[in-house]
Amino acid sequence: MEPNSGNSIEAIDESSLKIGAQIIVDTLLEQGVETMFGYPGGVVLPLFDRLYDAPIRFINPRHEQGGCHMADGYARASGKVGVVVATSGPGACNLTTGLATAMMDSVPIVALTGQVRTELIGNDAFQEADTTGITRPVTKYNCIVKRVEDLARTIREAFYIASTGRPGPVLVDLPVDVQVAKCRHDGSKQMDLPGYRVRTKGNARQISIAAAAINSSEQPVLYVGGGVISANASEELRQLTEKAHLPVTTTLLGLGSFDQRKPESLDMLGMHGAAYANYAVQECDLLIAVGARFDDRVTAKLKTFASNAKIIHIDIDPASISKNVRVDIPVVGDAKLILAELLERVEFRERKPWFKKIADWKKKYPFSYDRQAATIKPQYVIEELCRQTASEATITTGVGQNQMWTAQFYRFIKPRQLISSGGLGTMGFGLPAAIGAQVAMPDATVIDIDGDSSFNMTMTELATAVQYNLPIKVCILNNGYMGMVRQWQELFYNKRYSHSFLTNPDYATVARAIGTVGITVDKKADVPGAIKEMLAQKQPCVVDFKIEREENVWPMVPAGKSLDEMDGLDMLESLA
Repeated sequence: MEPNSGNSIEAIDESSLKIGAQIIVDTLLEQGVETMFGYPGGVVLPLFDRLYDAPIRFINPRHEQGGCHMADGYARASGKVGVVVATSGPGACNLTTGLATAMMDSVPIVALTGQVRTELIGNDAFQEADTTGITRPVTKYNCIVKRVEDLARTIREAFYIASTGRPGPVLVDLPVDVQVAKCRHDGSKQMDLPGYRVRTKGNARQISIAAAAINSSEQPVLYVGGGVISANASEELRQLTEKAHLPVTTTLLGLGSFDQRKPESLDMLGMHGAAYANYAVQECDLLIAVGARFDDRVTAKLKTFASNAKIIHIDIDPASISKNVRVDIPVVGDAKLILAELLERVEFRERKPWFKKIADWKKKYPFSYDRQAATIKPQYVIEELCRQTASEATITTGVGQNQMWTAQFYRFIKPRQLISSGGLGTMGFGLPAAIGAQVAMPDATVIDIDGDSSFNMTMTELATAVQYNLPIKVCILNNGYMGMVRQWQELFYNKRYSHSFLTNPDYATVARAIGTVGITVDKKADVPGAIKEMLAQKQPCVVDFKIEREENVWPMVPAGKSLDEMDGLDMLESLA
């Protein structure tokens, strides 16, 4: 019989076939993944079995939400894509808060979730949930893979979508039968995204118009958001600021994009931003927004926001242009590329009267507090942290008063230095995000400045830091309240503190029980020594600062008011 007669069926070479779970791991390695976060469960066991021998560091949190925040903190600190894994049903559902946090703040995450067998989908099988339906509003893109042949391409596309354009979380749902099915995997690196286009290069004419507007402006302000950090454009921002001589204010997530020690810095603007930043924005004749989305905490009353200004908006996301505020000069593209082109076209102008007016505002309304108080003021703790770390630490935060005091009193000097939940305002974010940041930067000093209410939500993740010997530092600003809720109840609800008070555990004792160092500070004189001791630790350390119970965050723009209608200015002026 002649070989290859044309009637024979070609035999399948079993050695050329790969199991789906191995294809997933191989594709993760191809994408440069070195670290993953996640929690095992029944329908992801095939994947975990293949991860057993993979050269990938795996961090196992105590809760899937914590794992997602860890992946988020890792991504923000490193600039890489964070990866998190969860099982089906409750495991996948527990990711939603973390995914929504990343979505609002434009953080690149790839979430891999297990799913029941494809033939059981829709039958209410054990631990089944409509993961793609549930997470569609809180992801940039999601999908379910029903053929093993599509695994590699889909995961490759997930990383590309998550990390390009306006970054964001992408979820891939993985039925267990697809993970154990086999197919020939030839290592090809194809993608199929005909409807996904990213515009990185800005329109040359629009850039020229923007440059001309900057050159002719008498009272310009650069308004910088987290997009500058995502684009790794901080150096271009610095050069543009120096060449054109522009004052710079940032959003919460933009802190660190510009060195706050420089005289051009206006610090943070917005509801709890600097009075001088808010006044400058309201009186400027040109507002140059870069990588920012004009959210409500920045703009306050939209009708009166920067009403005298022509507005330039530079953003990678065309959907953000004129979404909240009408823009005069839109420039769509990558901030790093566009700022570099602007740099070639702008001219230096002194603008002495404008900078003199800003200097007067800074002198009259600085961030301040009663430094002579006998109690522990939270601002003092943060100032002392800043002093002892020489503004070099990586800081994560919870959400609320602790977050705002951190933004006001820690001086951020480099990008990726502040890691905080901005858009969603997710309490409990600080501790797991600190773990993710410490994994990304093992030699860095990583400090979670937390509130007691935020810390209560995820404190179990201290055990994760202990298990993996991650020397994170936690500073709890403990006032026995849900601090920002209490502040609003004081100011707007006649001090009716409805269910905002807390009965907290002894955090230092809890910390020691989990295996970390625990310190309690209830005297102002002990603050510097406790911080020094904390920073010297080579293991996780928790310091519980018993702060002034009813301290408020000032200034504050009340809801419905214009950006320059701030409460607390008289107090700031008296303490200046």
